[in-house]
Amino acid sequence: MLYSETIDYLLNKLPMFSRIGAAAYKKDLTNTLRLCEALGNPQHRFKSIHIAGTNGKGSTSHMLAAILQTAGYTTGLYTSPHLKDFRERIKINGKWCEENFVVDFTERIRPLIDEIEPSFFEITVAMAFDYFASRNVDIAVIEVGLGGRLDSTNIISPELSVITNIGWDHMNMLGDTLEKIAFEKAGIIKKGVPVVIGEAIPETRPVFENVITSVSAENSQTPNFFAEEKRYVADWKYSHHQLDVEVVDKQHDAHTNYQLDLTGIYQTKNIITVLEAAHQLQIMGWNTGTEIVQKALPHVKRLTGLHGRWELVHSHPSVILDVAHNVDGIKQIREQLEFMDFHHLHIVIGKVKDKEIDSVLSLLPKQASYYFTQAQIPRALDATSLQMKAQNHQLTGNTFNHIDEALQSALSKADKDDLVLVCGSVFLVGEVNLAS
Repeated sequence: MLYSETIDYLLNKLPMFSRIGAAAYKKDLTNTLRLCEALGNPQHRFKSIHIAGTNGKGSTSHMLAAILQTAGYTTGLYTSPHLKDFRERIKINGKWCEENFVVDFTERIRPLIDEIEPSFFEITVAMAFDYFASRNVDIAVIEVGLGGRLDSTNIISPELSVITNIGWDHMNMLGDTLEKIAFEKAGIIKKGVPVVIGEAIPETRPVFENVITSVSAENSQTPNFFAEEKRYVADWKYSHHQLDVEVVDKQHDAHTNYQLDLTGIYQTKNIITVLEAAHQLQIMGWNTGTEIVQKALPHVKRLTGLHGRWELVHSHPSVILDVAHNVDGIKQIREQLEFMDFHHLHIVIGKVKDKEIDSVLSLLPKQASYYFTQAQIPRALDATSLQMKAQNHQLTGNTFNHIDEALQSALSKADKDDLVLVCGSVFLVGEVNLAS
């Protein structure tokens, strides 16, 4: 098969969450284990870091990968979903896996696909593990797809586990309380493997502590570190498309400055998690000390190819892309907007059907101009339905069948000092034509 034919086969034959939703979510690891066993268990042939969480796990994964790359390690990075090209999911030192690898892997594993009928995500996880093992990476950063306990990535034995935070997302699959969601995310915690918890709130901290206790042996506690207890952000400022953050080490009252090319204010939360993770890796012998971190963080996008996190893609007017789509993500955007300098706000938005749509819409500013649209996937909520729901929250605007039409309309109406924000769905952001 050609690469294009292979991708069509993977996207359309296999159950895919972005296309059919919860029906693609396999609540056990059987298929992933079968696939990897057929491949010689590649997940055991490279070292890894495992990252879960409701929000921030993508940014955290990319920042840690950038740090390890800067330290000179050959670093794998597995994330999902992709924005433009399938190969964005599987990278080494920021470079996508080769087209011929995707084709060869799919042909090699196809008889087993026909036999066990795995999901799209199960195949991509096995593909990533096989790629990292075959390329002899020093370490790979593995982002959880959904949840943690039953996620296909949860067959690795990592050097370090990281849970960024817990929020409201995928409740139809992970549970209808923060405690239930935290339990699923905490499923990546393993006996004897150090775990860094980014943000813990009264509802979730007992869940983490109980899981840590349950996986620990009688004479061997699983090392655990709550990042917020170690450091805090004393100050930050946004200037020249860069975020300058001052972080204080609580134990030594030491102040350290970091510059980030990821400019969303919410990165002030992620950096606390990243710094504790890097510190724990340093204790294990990895070269991830302060100087390496300071060198890496201003260049995360260049080193890893991260996009869609408060990303400026057009000026005069400014056009920002952000993949925020759930309640916590939209709250972070709302906070960011309070610090932005613009004349009028235009919001291009699309949603998928199985999200907490009304909860998200209730958080959006009523004074903005809205452009309701939809991603070109079956799970997308049609623009007219979104518009009708938005009217219940005093949000008004026109509908558009495609993101390009919506964005062009916003650009035609925006003055040079206005701000155009595209948000609401990872898939919508992925369809933006950056040349718009």
